[in-house]
Formats: sequence, structure tokens, C-alpha cells
Amino acid sequence: MPETPERYVARIVDVPGAGIRLDPVAESAVPGEPTEVNLLGLAVALALGSADYEHHPEPRDTATQTVEALLAGESVMPWRATGGVAGTVPYVVCERTASGHYGCRVQHRPEGEAAGPA
Repeated sequence: MPETPERYVARIVDVPGAGIRLDPVAESAVPGEPTEVNLLGLAVALALGSADYEHHPEPRDTATQTVEALLAGESVMPWRATGGVAGTVPYVVCERTASGHYGCRVQHRPEGEAAGPA
């Protein structure tokens, strides 16, 4: 059984008119097991919702916007920011809890800061 990553960190990139794309940092990996992928995807969506992101009016293309492609940064997510913090770059930061679930949050880092995990 493949090992499940302990952290997932990705820069949130605005794609005008379409939504956002996640740009995972080099140390991040998408889990290999379908259940783990879905758990991470749900945790990311909850973190985005808690950080005032909302669903973009464009419908999701289920052929290309799979959870795996979204987490790998290969597809655009139908979300958009409703606000932001000037002079910062948003990241979604996820860590596995002791119970094995993902806890995610949106973190605003100063522009120009190294993109590694924080």
C-alpha cells in the first residue's frame, strides 16, 4: 500500500473568468488512494469556503476537472476569492491529523516569500 503524504501545500492562482488553480509546492504530493484523494479534496474545499472563496458561476467540467487533476495543479477549480490580503499570496496548507484526516487552512504569505511548506 502506498504511503499517504503528511502535508499538501499549494499556491492558489487566480485564473480570470474560470476560477483558481492550485500550484503545489515541490514537497507536496497527491495521495495515491482514491479515498485519500477525496478526503484531501474535501478538506481543501472546506478551507477555501472558510476563507471566503465561493463557487465560480462557470459549471465544472467533470471530464477534465477531476479531484486528482485539481490537486495536482493540472486543472482549474470553479472557485473564486471574494477578498484577499494586499501584498500577499494565498496558499492552501494541509496536514494530516493524528486521526489520519486532513486539516487544511488558507494562509496568506508575503509576496516574494519562499514557496516551501510553512
